[in-house]
Amino acid sequence: MAKDIGSNFAKYTLCFFNFFFFLFGSITLALGLWMLFDKKSLVTLLRSVDEENVTRFTEPQLIEQSVYIFIGIGGLMFVLGFLGYCGAMRESQCLLSLYGVLIIVLLVLEIIIFSLALLYKEVARDEIQNFLTNTIPEYKSSAKENDAVTLMWNQLMAQMGCCGVNSYNDFDKSQYWMTNKVSRVVPEACCILSDKVLIKPQDLNCPYEPSESNSFYMKGCFDEILAYSETNKYLIIGVCGGLILTKLIAAFLAFCIC
Repeated sequence: MAKDIGSNFAKYTLCFFNFFFFLFGSITLALGLWMLFDKKSLVTLLRSVDEENVTRFTEPQLIEQSVYIFIGIGGLMFVLGFLGYCGAMRESQCLLSLYGVLIIVLLVLEIIIFSLALLYKEVARDEIQNFLTNTIPEYKSSAKENDAVTLMWNQLMAQMGCCGVNSYNDFDKSQYWMTNKVSRVVPEACCILSDKVLIKPQDLNCPYEPSESNSFYMKGCFDEILAYSETNKYLIIGVCGGLILTKLIAAFLAFCIC
């Protein structure tokens, strides 16, 4: 009797969570395939929405750079959700075993990445700095020109209150910025903002005459990322631990039903 109760609990718990996992994965995968095969109709639909927060993400270059991320993440969620839900509902040993093995593989990869990040902090810091340094030459000239790199940098600077890798001088490495900045000294995202999503400076003169009172032009994002990581290290460890624990429970429940 107790065994049946435990088995049913594992079955319906897996069904419940994997149904939503499967549903979200299906939507993400479908959106990615839509962007891949018919991005024009998607852009037309999104631009028909009279909302600046939506239409700013309809730049063709941004969609092209995002499509494979959507397909990859959506495809993985779709497969895991399908295996977990159908395997639990039908109590299929084959599907549940495959689901459990995939979960364990992801779990091992997460543990390896997390452990390496803790053991080789200096290497991780160097990789972050290299990533920032290598992407800033691709920065475009304004918040309206949304490719993936420009969007990433604008949101990083807006949310963390920083500018460039070490300071605003790093944008001199971007040929596009140097060609199209006109009379601006810093990008709008380096300013103190009234709207962090739409990148609107509180002081409209800030991009042309930045100072410590209206911008973060001398605060590098690399130092801010390190400071944020140090301040919130226990939160980060907790989130990573929660993800690992969730996968352990999912694999345990799957093998309990088998």
